[in-house]
Amino acid sequence: MLLLITAACSNKKSVNPLANVGSKQPDKVLFDKAMDAMKHNRFDVARMTLQTLINTYPDSEFIARAKLAVGDSWYAEGGTASLAQAEQEYRDFETFFPNMPEAAEAQLKIANIQYQQMEKSDRDYTHAKRAEDEYRNLIMQYPDNPKLVKEGKQRLLEVQEVLADREFGIGKFYFYRLSYPASIARLRSLVEKYPLYSRADEALYLLGQDYEGQIAQLRARPTCKAVNQPPGCVGETIKGNTIAVLTKNASAAYSQIITRYPVMDRGDDAKKRLAALHQPIPRPTKAAVAQNRAEDESRREASTYDRLMSVVKKGPDVAQAAKVGDPPLVDPTPVAANQAATEVMRQAMGLPAGERGVSAEIVKGGGAAANDPAPRSDAAVAPANGDPFARPNPANAADPNELKPAPDASELKPSGPPDPNELTPAGDSQSASNQPLPPPVQINEIQQGQASSGGGASATAGSPSSSSLASDKDVSSSKKKKKKGLKKILTF
Repeated sequence: MLLLITAACSNKKSVNPLANVGSKQPDKVLFDKAMDAMKHNRFDVARMTLQTLINTYPDSEFIARAKLAVGDSWYAEGGTASLAQAEQEYRDFETFFPNMPEAAEAQLKIANIQYQQMEKSDRDYTHAKRAEDEYRNLIMQYPDNPKLVKEGKQRLLEVQEVLADREFGIGKFYFYRLSYPASIARLRSLVEKYPLYSRADEALYLLGQDYEGQIAQLRARPTCKAVNQPPGCVGETIKGNTIAVLTKNASAAYSQIITRYPVMDRGDDAKKRLAALHQPIPRPTKAAVAQNRAEDESRREASTYDRLMSVVKKGPDVAQAAKVGDPPLVDPTPVAANQAATEVMRQAMGLPAGERGVSAEIVKGGGAAANDPAPRSDAAVAPANGDPFARPNPANAADPNELKPAPDASELKPSGPPDPNELTPAGDSQSASNQPLPPPVQINEIQQGQASSGGGASATAGSPSSSSLASDKDVSSSKKKKKKGLKKILTF
């Protein structure tokens, strides 16, 4: 009898909805029904069931999961309209439940929605740019979720590979159009924003070619003379200073290839250009060689199937994106074409860098009174010694303060033999000599020589020690084999 009573009580306990956590409560029944409908791809039924749960049981513990499941149903359905609706649902979830662990997952799916709609680098980049912003928000807002942050960083590297390839294509287009300031602006922004780009060495080499192209254009322009000045002429001093500034900028771009990307393909070409410009060739450190080698080895080569499918595939090929390193999370200040040209001219004229402004200088002891009349242009010029009682100069006398014309360009040319490595404009009748020049001295070797000649003095602050510098053997052993196929060589 006691056994029967115990069995009856156990049966009543099993049918009681409040007996255990697996009870058949109404809100949980609706949630399970919606999950089963999503499992069988009945997304409309799942959304209707979830909306019924949200409206009928606003205090249920399944409210947060139901709102997230609504977004998942739109996300799984796919399509442009469905993905837009899913993005809105995920943003609402982040707004109402910002402190839940699922908020980071919602942010990741928002970024993935933009990633899925991303197109090739030569097409519309709206979704790629929005994907970059959303992945950055994920990394900065939810740093306590390492698993999702790691996935977001890898996707961000792939998105930035596409954006960088777009900037490189635009910069190369302007280069072939001989619009060097516009090309410089694009390539400078590229190397600053995306240092992990797979063709960063190509971008830096093209940047150096832009500066050399400006040098050739400037050499081709006539020099201003005292009389019969040709149109578009440039003063001899301004021309020399501008060429020096452009040469310095070109050597900086080539040097960055050697110091930051020593194992990539353009390292040897950069050394040749530095030797042609008579600039010192730097030597990379062992840490830079190891870092660049790790980045280069992490890139995946596209298979034959991937290359064939890229013809009909809407999305870009991100096989060359780096798998190591931290992507930049903040964009540097963009460089405009007119800003790049203005910086060169200000440096050539010896003006300080920065914002343009007007400065005034007060001359003591020689200023005119406030009520004095303005001087006339036909008035006699006072002597240089400032004697007010001296006899004025006649009209035909030479003015000591008059600007003298610049000397003839032929007088400033050196009398020695022409430089064989000097860039000459197209159509120049002078032939360069074929005699090779000795290679320039390494920068770090000069520093080491100065340190040793100082009687055991310490090395210059900030210069790498000889033990940390990489040898030519380390760099050559890290270089990968050349890629098969045609490769465009950028030559000026």
